[in-house]
Amino acid sequence: MAATSQEHESETLCIDTLIVSVQNGDREKFANIVQTFQQPIFRYCYRLLGNRQDAEDAVQDIFIKTYESIHRYKPAASFSSWLYRIAGNHCLNLLRRRRMHRLAMRILKPGSDAAGAEQEFEERLYSYPLAAALSKLSLEERNLLVLRVFEQRTYVEMSGILGISPNALHKRMEKIKSKVRETMTKEGFLCSVQESKLITKI
Repeated sequence: MAATSQEHESETLCIDTLIVSVQNGDREKFANIVQTFQQPIFRYCYRLLGNRQDAEDAVQDIFIKTYESIHRYKPAASFSSWLYRIAGNHCLNLLRRRRMHRLAMRILKPGSDAAGAEQEFEERLYSYPLAAALSKLSLEERNLLVLRVFEQRTYVEMSGILGISPNALHKRMEKIKSKVRETMTKEGFLCSVQESKLITKI
């Protein structure tokens, strides 16, 4: 465990050194930062957006935003949390615009029953009926779920990303768990063993 902690501290120092270099005008060093975080940020975006192309485009936009605002980053904070906050806000804005577009399309094309990208993604990730229950979550609740379950972030790490206290986050996650269970019970669904473990893991 100590070795893992030392490796983490070493990596943090390395990242902070690269950031200081970029802030001082060495733009080429930013490529090393991108290389370090590109895959984790892509996975996070893909889990939120549910579309590979959208996630790839989002990652590019996120790192552009990161580069443009990196002068505001202070080494005293966690760069990973700071970066995930930028990524989360960007993806949630994309999802909000997607929902508005889908609503507009329903108005223009009444009676269309084509599944949205979010619903399709959820159905690939989870077996029905858990997917149906998760589809009832708000975008913010979905973000919490992704960070906690798939990104395996602690409440302390999530606090740094979202700017919400760990205690408040824990309470919100309990509400999400209850919301999922209540929806499934109301619909008369029974969870599989895998689904039950996922709900418990939240």
